[in-house]
Amino acid sequence: MKIGILTGGGDCPGLNAVVRGVTKSALRRGWEVIGFRDGYRGLVEKDFLPLHDHDVSGILTRGGTILGTSNTANPFAYTLAPLGSCEKPKDLSRLAFQNFRDLGLDALVAIGGDGTLTMAQQLYKRGMPVVGVPKTIDNDLSATDVTFGFDSALNVATEAVDRVHTTAQSHHRVMIVETMGRYAGWIALRAGIAGGGDIILLPEIPYRAKDIIGAVLERKRRGKKFSIVVVAEGARPGKGKMTVTRMVKGSPDPMRLGGVSYKIAEILDNSSIGLESRVVVLGHVQRGGEPTPFDRWLATGFGVKASELLAKKRFGQMVSFRDYGFTAVSIAEAVGKLRRVQPGAQEVRTALALGVSFGNSRITG
Repeated sequence: MKIGILTGGGDCPGLNAVVRGVTKSALRRGWEVIGFRDGYRGLVEKDFLPLHDHDVSGILTRGGTILGTSNTANPFAYTLAPLGSCEKPKDLSRLAFQNFRDLGLDALVAIGGDGTLTMAQQLYKRGMPVVGVPKTIDNDLSATDVTFGFDSALNVATEAVDRVHTTAQSHHRVMIVETMGRYAGWIALRAGIAGGGDIILLPEIPYRAKDIIGAVLERKRRGKKFSIVVVAEGARPGKGKMTVTRMVKGSPDPMRLGGVSYKIAEILDNSSIGLESRVVVLGHVQRGGEPTPFDRWLATGFGVKASELLAKKRFGQMVSFRDYGFTAVSIAEAVGKLRRVQPGAQEVRTALALGVSFGNSRITG
């Protein structure tokens, strides 16, 4: 076989480990492997590089992706110059298919999150042999227990929560740590629990200003002169909207979230709690750097499993990690429905049992 690999969407730790896993296992089957540069842009514009054993040697521990990535190169609504434009997106899927055939490819491995895999499913429905690999630090893809990149992001977020504890305690302040996660609160929830956060605000549980203030005051009454708030970027007030920093034309998900932590700080500073607030927005540091050992292990297993699916010609499938084993599900099953935190889930009840507030007194476990 001759296979192509691409990495789409936002970068995250572990992408190179997947590329390495697919490539090494494919080469040992006697296959030929090429990598498309910058996600689907490489497929549309026929921009690629051959992948040999030496090309993927030493990349296991590296963050990012040696292939490059793009979260705007949608073959069905292409906006990148010179072939497309933001003003008039073009459907260049036929060109992608033509390049696939011209290169003599037998299959494509698409590594990415919901947007990348949705495009992969569209290509598969039109006849392209595709296998998907789930990637996102948000951990919000359905049909898999965990995605690679999440553990690394969680590690960064938890360390940040750990570090602000000393400053909060020394200065008697409220420290607010804002994590990524888009519409799912997995990073904030687990970093909040692992880091000993006092208040955790999630997109799935709308917060109420009076309950956030009440939680801080209750801690003061118990002699706690500081509080740690861990807030997901998609957190929102009851009957309110998420905080949007800007809109990006041509992106599959044009809404850029961020800045809700400053709203929380304003709520607290305008109250009578008598404590100053400080904000730490983690942003893209959660997506950079070396992958954790777990993410290296998970990503490598995903890559090898993808190669197995190709060998069995199980196209239209996505590698999945369930019950601590590698399996596969249809890409269609994995996309279109986000995996989000359930307010009644065990993890939420665990936090509540420890006295953590979710900024909503109606959530009692």
